[in-house]
Amino acid sequence: MNTSVRETMHIAFRTVDGLRIRCAESDEHHDQTILLTNPWPESLYAFQSIWQRLSSHAHLVAVDLPGFGRSKRRASLLSPLAMGEFVVRLVDEWGLDTPHLVGQDIGTGAALFAAARHPAAFRSLVVGSGGTAVPLQVTGALKDIIDAPTLEPFRALDPRTLVAGALDSMGGHTLPDEVREDYLQSYEGDRFVESMRYVRSYPHDLPILLGLLGEIRTPVQIIAGRRDPLVPPANADFLHGRLPNSKLDMLDAGHFVWEEAADEYVAIVSAWVSGGYLVKAE
Repeated sequence: MNTSVRETMHIAFRTVDGLRIRCAESDEHHDQTILLTNPWPESLYAFQSIWQRLSSHAHLVAVDLPGFGRSKRRASLLSPLAMGEFVVRLVDEWGLDTPHLVGQDIGTGAALFAAARHPAAFRSLVVGSGGTAVPLQVTGALKDIIDAPTLEPFRALDPRTLVAGALDSMGGHTLPDEVREDYLQSYEGDRFVESMRYVRSYPHDLPILLGLLGEIRTPVQIIAGRRDPLVPPANADFLHGRLPNSKLDMLDAGHFVWEEAADEYVAIVSAWVSGGYLVKAE
């Protein structure tokens, strides 16, 4: 791994509920903290291109969720509902004081469950690019994974090839070699196939989440790609229409908005945590 990237993000491992979790932390200390959870099939290095710019606005803590990136897996946590509870426990065990929670992609459902069940835990949420609509509206390889009768056909495939295929759909952004390799190594062996269980829980968990959306008072910034080939914009519209206090920004990008449209993304998140979240949506 590139030493400068590693040192800038201060990569380490810490324990939460007995699980070894890979995390990163910024140097700067501010009154506010942003907790960032990894997208899939990526790791906390998904935020390396915006790390320094975002760290000028808040203290940053990023994590690989259990079973993703380099963090230890626990099968019982591989669903948005369960992962939401884990994130709240992490905030408590690590003494993070009411952070903003950035949960793009798979973090979207977990963040929303966490805010619904623990309304005082977070100052705000930043979500998007994650399946949330009911009935389910996902396409491409993501739909194939969710619809497959079992995971067995995927076990015969090379996980590096599967992850590389997902990363190759990224438009307008070339991953640094060391970051791409981290993503590939993070899902070697059975890690990628087992991580599929998380999205395969969507048909069960999302109807439960639907019943909670109207109760979420935490301010929510939604950021999604207009050209997302996996999670259509209808998912962002679905959330925006049901959350009592939300703001929607649709970017001219594909699925990986935090990397494909990094400049716009960091500008939106920076403005949000710098006070935008305090303005009640009409």
